Amino acid sequence: MLSEVLSKSTCAQCKFCCSFRRKSLWETPLFDDASICKLSQENEYNITGCFENRQTQLDHLYKTADPEEEVPCTFLDPQNGCILKGEDKPFDCSIWPLRIMRKDGRLVIVLTPTCPAIGAVPNKKITALVKNGLGEKILDYAKGHPYIIKDYHEGFPIVQEF
Repeated sequence: MLSEVLSKSTCAQCKFCCSFRRKSLWETPLFDDASICKLSQENEYNITGCFENRQTQLDHLYKTADPEEEVPCTFLDPQNGCILKGEDKPFDCSIWPLRIMRKDGRLVIVLTPTCPAIGAVPNKKITALVKNGLGEKILDYAKGHPYIIKDYHEGFPIVQEF
């Protein structure tokens, strides 16, 4: 969805959004019911995800007590990137580094400030992409899947308000 501002190769090389510190587990992508059902059984990926509250559980992958230690998403291949097909990939992943959040009772689309690649993209290009239809797509999806709406976190620039 963001290919107009971020290339797939840039994202594939970086993989920043596919690894998590303990303090960033709130950002772990949320899966829909169909994907959870499929990925909790034998599947073509040969991974049966361990889900809790729609998120892949990563706690068991940490090897130390260091809060800065990062672990990759269960579905990340270090050489090839995400192994999930488009229909199995969480919506959160398809809109990264954008998020939909609730702030003061209203919905907002925000930009994740920690994405290393997004800093090279002019803000007006991102804003234009969101306001020219992508924001409405995100809002429509969120209406049908309200669990993807996260509480607002300070420091996330707001791109569009609803």
